[in-house]
Amino acid sequence: MSDGAELPAKQILSHHVAALTAAEAAVELQMRLDRGEFTRIAFLNSHVANIAADDPAYKQLLRDFLILPDGIGVDIAAWLKHGGTFPANLNGTDFMPLLLSRLRPALHVGLIGASRESLDGAVGALRTRFPQHRFTAFSDGYFEQETEEAVLDRLLGDRPDLLMVAMGVPAQENWIARHLDHRHGTLVFGVGALFDFLSGAVPRAPRSIRRLRSEWVWRLALEPRRLFARYVIGNPRFLYRVLKDRSER
Repeated sequence: MSDGAELPAKQILSHHVAALTAAEAAVELQMRLDRGEFTRIAFLNSHVANIAADDPAYKQLLRDFLILPDGIGVDIAAWLKHGGTFPANLNGTDFMPLLLSRLRPALHVGLIGASRESLDGAVGALRTRFPQHRFTAFSDGYFEQETEEAVLDRLLGDRPDLLMVAMGVPAQENWIARHLDHRHGTLVFGVGALFDFLSGAVPRAPRSIRRLRSEWVWRLALEPRRLFARYVIGNPRFLYRVLKDRSER
């Protein structure tokens, strides 16, 4: 049973994905924070779903995460299987800033992952945008085992209210599941490329493209070699899996 099983949800390739507006998701996470309820949060898009379909262990560990919908792919999947899309696209790049603007009171927010440049840039951007919170860069994402132990010890001592881990999928969810529990923080998110976007290392698509739900096309144009397999091959594979799942059920 997934961490969000009690919430309104839609099943996407056996993943229990919360069907909430952005405001409802923020309220739910505020309540968990107020209760001190340790929660791991992941974002499901077509790429994550494909990885989980090929990696049963990864698919299994995601059952311990509250899963939020990310991108047009899961909306298409929801429409094909359930006859309607999700109430909101809760991709981390847009949802995390909205969440930070709504959570109360002032929080201690930790960041782990990405390159040192992106990490420091993200902390600077967040401090400027959300001065009510305290932001701490615990480590970039390129630590060795000895450094990892020091990072975990520091988390035990500081225990941030909210922790963002940016290592890419599936590494970030595997690391969260393997190493983090209630002693290291309360809300723990796997946020992918968020720090790169916040720091400006990777430019976001223009708003007109985002409104068309086509930011993946923009990213593919920026990094065609790295993202070709994810989007050009991965998106059709995801839709095939969704259609196959629908026909079998």
